[in-house]
Amino acid sequence: MSRTADRLSAADRQEIITTAAALADAARRETLQHFRAEDLSAETKETERFDPVTVADRASEQAMRDILAARRPQDAILGEEFGPKAGSSGLTWVLDPIDGTRGYLSGTPTWGVLISIADEQGPVYGLIDQPYIGERFEGGFGRSAMQGPQGTRALKTRPARPLAQAILLSTFPEVGTEAEGAAFRRVSAQARLTRYGMDCYGYALLAGGHVDLVIEAGLQPYDVQAPIAVIEAAGGVVTDWQGRPAPQGGQILAAANAAIHAEAMALLNR
Repeated sequence: MSRTADRLSAADRQEIITTAAALADAARRETLQHFRAEDLSAETKETERFDPVTVADRASEQAMRDILAARRPQDAILGEEFGPKAGSSGLTWVLDPIDGTRGYLSGTPTWGVLISIADEQGPVYGLIDQPYIGERFEGGFGRSAMQGPQGTRALKTRPARPLAQAILLSTFPEVGTEAEGAAFRRVSAQARLTRYGMDCYGYALLAGGHVDLVIEAGLQPYDVQAPIAVIEAAGGVVTDWQGRPAPQGGQILAAANAAIHAEAMALLNR
């Protein structure tokens, strides 16, 4: 049986692309309104650790949901802040209104807005948008490009090179559980350079050909579906640590190419 996305017409795909851009534009307005504001505060979603949410997270997602209600009411929605909404089209918009709220609170420009649309098998089109820098990374439906202050260019991941020459990114040095952290450190010990704290921007850098690997754990669908679409369109590979499709999140191994993906996966599972 063909997947829902395969049955979309060229006009349907263009409408989705146009709608995604409208969502990203709306999220830019809402997030920039509060970014680096002196009175910005945050609540925490958890009691055992600081998992922040701000007025900007909620305003950004609500603005995107309002657009979808007007333009694509038949589609389902899964958003980080307001949960799921059912649809009838077989397509689901997966929204992370601010991926990297800790970075947002800190004033760093490595947070972003994640927008994707998925069918029953996973994401088919996605955007990684960084409002403050003004960069937008796009992937899916035969498109793979970024727009930014230096213009527009095609996205293409790095060609194969040994792990000993590779750049590895992750958001948190702990990388999940103690066992997951130990597995990550086996890869990190062999890489040329490891950097932390990039949130979704790390995946954008991978799609752009600047780094070789992103390895993380404990992710949610809204954390990974837009990066999956963008990276795969640019020629990269995104799976879980066992090499399986990972649209629902969990352990994520994103690689610039199949060779370095295999090298990293062998160490993760040693």
